[in-house]
Amino acid sequence: MEARKVELVASPREPHFVGDGFRVHNFIPSGYRMDMQRMSPFIMLDYNSKYYFEPSEIPKGVGVHPHKGFETVTIAYKGKVEHHDSSGGGGVIGEGDVQWMTAGNGVLHKEFHESEWSKKGGIFQMVQLWVNLTAKDKKSSPKYQSIENAQMKRFYLPDNQGEIEVIAGKYQDVNGSASTFTPVHLMNAKLKKGANASFSFPAHYNTALLVIEGSITVNSSESVPTDHLALMSNNADDFTIQATEDTIVLVLSGEPINEPIAAHGPFVMNTRQELIQAFEEFNQGKFGYLAD
Repeated sequence: MEARKVELVASPREPHFVGDGFRVHNFIPSGYRMDMQRMSPFIMLDYNSKYYFEPSEIPKGVGVHPHKGFETVTIAYKGKVEHHDSSGGGGVIGEGDVQWMTAGNGVLHKEFHESEWSKKGGIFQMVQLWVNLTAKDKKSSPKYQSIENAQMKRFYLPDNQGEIEVIAGKYQDVNGSASTFTPVHLMNAKLKKGANASFSFPAHYNTALLVIEGSITVNSSESVPTDHLALMSNNADDFTIQATEDTIVLVLSGEPINEPIAAHGPFVMNTRQELIQAFEEFNQGKFGYLAD
C-alpha cells in the first residue's frame, strides 16, 4: 500500500518579533508553497522556537488587538502565557497546555508572558496556529476552550515507547477534547528514541509535521530535524514517523475549506467587502472592550 509522501521539508525562516514577547518563525503562509489555500484549514503557523527571555518586571507580549473570522490555537511547550479577551475568556496557558480561542464574529485579545514567569525569565517555546472558519461559522459568537495538559487525552504506545497527546480530532480510539467546526486533527507525538508511530488521515486532508524536539524519519526515508516542518503530500492516507532521538512532533491534519479567502492582518473573511466591513465594525467598537 502506498504511503503518504513528504512533499517538502521547510527550514525555519528568519525569526521576527510579534509584539516584544514572541520571537517566531513563520511557516504558514510562506514562500514554501504553503499558502492559505494549500494548507487550508490552517491559515497561519508561527513557531517560537526555544528562546531565552531575560527576567522582566513588566511582562512582554502583545497588547490589545482584534481578530475575526477564524480560531487561534496556542500551544505552550516552554514558559507560560497569560491571555484575556473581550468576550470574558482568559487565563494562564502553562507548559503543555493549549488555548483554543474562536474569534468568530469579532473579539479583542491580548497575550503576555505570565507575570511570575516573566519575573524569573527563562526558555520560552510555543506555537500559534490559526484555523479558518467556514463563511457561516465566521458569524458565530466568540468562545474560549482551555485544555490543560493534565486533562489531555492520550494514546500510549506499547513498551513505554511514548505517547500521543490528542488535542483535537482522533488518534486510534482516543478523541481529543477540543471541539472544532470542521474536521481537524491536532496532536503531539512524544516518542522515545527508536519508537515508531503510524498515522492515517484522508488523503485530501492537508497535513504537516513540525518537529519541536529531537528529529524524525518519515516512512524510513525522509529526515526532518529539530525546528523543521514537513509538508505531506495528498497522495495517500497513511504514513509512519520514527524517532531518531527522543522527540516531540506536532502533527496537524484537516479537511480543506473550499471557499474564497480574503485576509488582511487580523481578519480572515471570504470577500474584500467583508474585510472592509470587519474594519468598520472594529472601528465602531463592535468587538467589545478590553483594557490595555
